[in-house]
Amino acid sequence: MTMAGYSGGCQCGAVRYRAAGAIGYPHLCHCRMCQKASGNYALPLGSVQRSDFELTRGEPLWFHSSDLVRRGFCGSCGTPLFYDIPGTDFINLTLGSLDKPMAVQPVAQSNLAAKMPWFHALDALPAEPDGDDSDRALAIRSSNHQHPDHDTQTRPQEKSHD
Repeated sequence: MTMAGYSGGCQCGAVRYRAAGAIGYPHLCHCRMCQKASGNYALPLGSVQRSDFELTRGEPLWFHSSDLVRRGFCGSCGTPLFYDIPGTDFINLTLGSLDKPMAVQPVAQSNLAAKMPWFHALDALPAEPDGDDSDRALAIRSSNHQHPDHDTQTRPQEKSHD
């Protein structure tokens, strides 16, 4: 099955997916489980119909964060990818794992009781300039092992010429 729509995957490229159709209810979840699962202050999620979803490379590992929910992640690099409620007709994607996360704007937030109380002040923080050309930044860019934000025939570690 080949689909247009959204593609995404983990940081190393071991797990890739594609979804057709719209992403439903894109939102930021602030619950403590999502914070722990993502290692972040909130987790952006959105759903797609299972019939419009396919894994295109690899298989995720799964952690049951409760009796009702399992979370899919890459077993090689640890990237959180899915929030799944088995038995439903949809699966939730982590929106940061999309190749083009800026294409999906959240429409809501959930579980605000665990939201960081200082989020409102983030835009007032000093910002580091873009375009860091320090030796360290250049060394990181030149040795980057992150999978590109598009589908490839092979993973970068497989020394492809994509």
